[in-house]
Parts: sequence; structure tokens; C-alpha cells
Amino acid sequence: MKIGIIGAGFVGRAVAKLALSAGHQVMLSNSRGPQTLFSLKPMIGCEIGTATEAAIFGDIVVIAVPLTAIGQLPAAELSGKQIIDAVNYYPERDGQVPELDHHTTTTSEYLAGFLPGATITKAFNSIRMTDLENEGLPASDPHRRALPLAGDNAETKKRVAVLYDAFGFDAVDAGALSEGWRFERGTPTYCVLMSKEALKVGLEGTRREQTAITS
Repeated sequence: MKIGIIGAGFVGRAVAKLALSAGHQVMLSNSRGPQTLFSLKPMIGCEIGTATEAAIFGDIVVIAVPLTAIGQLPAAELSGKQIIDAVNYYPERDGQVPELDHHTTTTSEYLAGFLPGATITKAFNSIRMTDLENEGLPASDPHRRALPLAGDNAETKKRVAVLYDAFGFDAVDAGALSEGWRFERGTPTYCVLMSKEALKVGLEGTRREQTAITS
């Protein structure tokens, strides 16, 4: 599979390393241009490019940028693409977003508003990247950690589940994209090591807060 990654911070680089180890082709990009990523190609073996090039390159594209940068994404090139949304909302970094503060939408649905025509699945947002790189275990291991995903497209969710498994984690489907709030930042299961069964129970038991989020 060809995986384009927009955002070359902790998330983008961790996913790139693991995807390359699993035999996938990867292109990393950032907002500053490929010249700022020149050392990554020999270091981890990925391709580098612009955000537009990564969007065109990928059979699936990982969005791993701050929330404030989603308005700069190449929407035209991402239209029709399968998207993995790894974005989290941090008011202290991103400023206040009333729709998210008052829970009238989710981070993934907010992103979808900027990417008409894209198919979005929320994933890779609910684990620290050091843990993603170091905690993967074989499918037979009883201590294997589970990670959540949410989306409206069965094919994209299947691809995400395959990546989770290749990286050493079980997948737990939280439902439609609108259910992605169940594992957003600040929820009980967010970045918590849980087995598949424990995560299922945790997601089902999560209740949406009605108070505003403040920085």
C-alpha cells in the first residue's frame, strides 16, 4: 500500500517508520517543504514531498497536523481519497473552536468540513507515539493493546485495522465517524493501555460532557 503522510512531527514519523517496516511505501510531507525533510529519506527510507504530492501519492493519506493547519490542506487532491485522521484538539495550542468546545461536532467531522469528497476514518490519535513505536505485540500475545477507530466507510476502516494489526495492536471499531468523540482527548480511554475487551467496554461507557472545553 502507498501511504501519504501530511505532517512530519511525532505522529507522522512514527507511522512512517512502522509502515515502512511492514512493507508499505511511504511519502512524508510537511508545510515547510521537502527540503526540510531531506535527511529522513536516507534515515528511515521514506519518500519526501510536498503536501500535495503526498496526497496524490497515497492510496490512503494520514493527516497528522495541528488543528490550526487543516485549512491549508490540499483539499482538491484529497477529494476522493481515503483519509486517516490523527488530529487532536488542544485549545492551548489551537485556540478555542466553539463547535468543539460545546460538543456540537467532533474533531473528525470538523476536519471533514475542510475536505469535501474525502473518506475519513479517525485513528492513531489515542496513543502516545513512543508507545505506538514500542508497545506492539504479536496477535497471540494476551497482553496486546487495542486501539480505537471510527468512520463511515467499511473499506477504509478495514485498511486501518490491517495497519493496526501490522503495527502490533488490536483494532476496536467505535462506530460511525460521529462516534469519534468517544476517544478524543480527555476521554477515559484516551491514551490508556487497554485490552480489546476493556477498550470496547470503555468506549461504550463513555458519556459526552456537556460543559465547554477551555484552555
